[in-house]
Amino acid sequence: MEKLTEISASEVTVEVRDSGTGQIFRRTLPIDYLETASCLRLRGEDASGRPAELVFFTRAGMAKLKDLTGWGADRDPCGGHSI
Repeated sequence: MEKLTEISASEVTVEVRDSGTGQIFRRTLPIDYLETASCLRLRGEDASGRPAELVFFTRAGMAKLKDLTGWGADRDPCGGHSI
């Protein structure tokens, strides 16, 4: 079996339980979905038709982002790049 490193889809299905009635509602929405070890990204359009995006970072993804922007720890995580 091939190792899965990414999950993607061009639509998502949302299921909610109404807090007042307990009734369950399910909607399939035209939202691009991308999940990796670093983040979960949802991409669609706002009410005006402009592109909109939400990104939720994993702990590992947040650490990578901090390193890329200079806010990471001042240490070499693999021990091979010391100055």
